[in-house]
Amino acid sequence: MEFGKLTYPEISSQAEALQAALAGAEQSKDWIDRYIGNSSFDEVVFIGSGSSYYQAQTMASTYRKWVGRDASAWPSSEIFLFRDQAAAAGRSYLLVGVSRSGESTEVILALDSVKELPNWTTCGITCYADSKMGQMTDCLVSELGKEKSTVMTKSFSSMTYMMQAAIALAAGKQQELEALREVAQLDAEVVKNADSAASKLAQTAFNKYIYLGMGAYYGLAQEACLKIKEMSYVWTESFGTLEFRHGPKSVVDPGTLVCVLVSEQARSYELKVAEEMKAYGAHVVLITARQGDDTAFADTVFEIGGASLSDEARSALYLPFLQYLGYYTALGRNVDPDHPRNLTQVVIL
Repeated sequence: MEFGKLTYPEISSQAEALQAALAGAEQSKDWIDRYIGNSSFDEVVFIGSGSSYYQAQTMASTYRKWVGRDASAWPSSEIFLFRDQAAAAGRSYLLVGVSRSGESTEVILALDSVKELPNWTTCGITCYADSKMGQMTDCLVSELGKEKSTVMTKSFSSMTYMMQAAIALAAGKQQELEALREVAQLDAEVVKNADSAASKLAQTAFNKYIYLGMGAYYGLAQEACLKIKEMSYVWTESFGTLEFRHGPKSVVDPGTLVCVLVSEQARSYELKVAEEMKAYGAHVVLITARQGDDTAFADTVFEIGGASLSDEARSALYLPFLQYLGYYTALGRNVDPDHPRNLTQVVIL
């Protein structure tokens, strides 16, 4: 068996998926006007499970920043089992289901649980228009995000990016839409460079992996943690960057990889945390828009470009390195990233 024969080309083809996602969002004006661009909703609630929940967090963060209205992200199960704790009564909600397959039991149950409620409206985003979710509610569809492998890679990137494009259009943020166009142009080179950089880093075996991010990158840090855990079965955790200093940093020692998704908004604070982890013996990895004198202390610096763009718009550029690192770590451990143990592409209850 050739390990990774599905996962590798899917990670490697995400630049094309982003281009298609942007075009799809620009052709979805009616959907945008009816749903996320509709100011009649008091709050937009993005839901998903696993990776889809993590991208829902980035979607909600982007929506709050660019549209300037309330948005939240919840695991799908919280909405159908604990909805009254997740959403206050007496408000009008738009519930956005996020699911690669459109078949995840939990997102279907969550959408179904509110269909008779007068103050809830539903929509979704998926890679499969003919899925159960696609049939039960109106969806944005990232056609080129479709995958054969179990683990989400280009689907995560393209769906997150597509929703961000829709949010930029909903908000009338031409500057952010142009930033997303630049991201799509940058992505092919980022993917190429990420392949070689992650391959090199994965040649070192670490005893634990820590991923740190803030703002729109907090969900990405959680996804990075899940990605390497799914593919290679290594011990890993994710935290908010500054939160990591409040207790969790006690696990850091020589042999620990600490990867920081560096924003421009909080750059100086995040780099202080990274320097502290370096002093404890960690191998520090920085994924950043720009290298500089302030990043010279790190063991590995991966530059993605786009420093003039907003942190939110750059989100998709952080993903290729993180995905390739999971892939190459799996190969180094003689594990097939295409078919992780105990996992299926669609989770059914």
